[in-house]
Amino acid sequence: MPLEVTRELDDLERRLGPTRTLEAAIDDSFKDPIWKRDRYGEVCMVIRRRDGKILLSSKTFYPRGAYRLPTGGIHHGEGVYDALVREAHEETGLDLIVRRFLARIAYRPQSRPSDEPVFHTFAFLLDETGGTLGTLDPAEQLEDWREIDPSELVGVAEFLDDLRSAGTQDIGGDWRSWGKFRAVVHREVHAALMSPGGRIGRR
Repeated sequence: MPLEVTRELDDLERRLGPTRTLEAAIDDSFKDPIWKRDRYGEVCMVIRRRDGKILLSSKTFYPRGAYRLPTGGIHHGEGVYDALVREAHEETGLDLIVRRFLARIAYRPQSRPSDEPVFHTFAFLLDETGGTLGTLDPAEQLEDWREIDPSELVGVAEFLDDLRSAGTQDIGGDWRSWGKFRAVVHREVHAALMSPGGRIGRR
């Protein structure tokens, strides 16, 4: 990861932390989004609506019942905060304010745990302040939204972790590996929000 990105993350953590840090293993066969050449990582958008519920999304090609926290890629040369603001607007159409830097996760291949991380996820809590929910990017193939209480995130992680359906070209691998990868950030976000001081109120 470029030095300027590390510096930005450290600055964001000072301003918006405390931030949970985790290293996780990832199945070597899993491709999307890990091996996409246009990104080194992603932002995870924990969007809190005015009633305190958290937004989950589902895409047209997901297994039935699979919802997750929305994410978006960070392009090479793009700042993490800039990517967060851009992706949050494109995916939701909402007016949002960034409240907290919840988690930074580094993924290493299961077969080469001593290697440098191959991908990163940075999770942020954002509060809705206005706008109308609806994706501005049809290429995202978003099909549906769901709202849950933050305490339900651990159940979402368990559902994703238990996916068993067959592989698909849409993710360049099988849903089992995808689900285990996606479950990680849901557990970390749940832990961050449920920790002492984690349930920060809205301003």
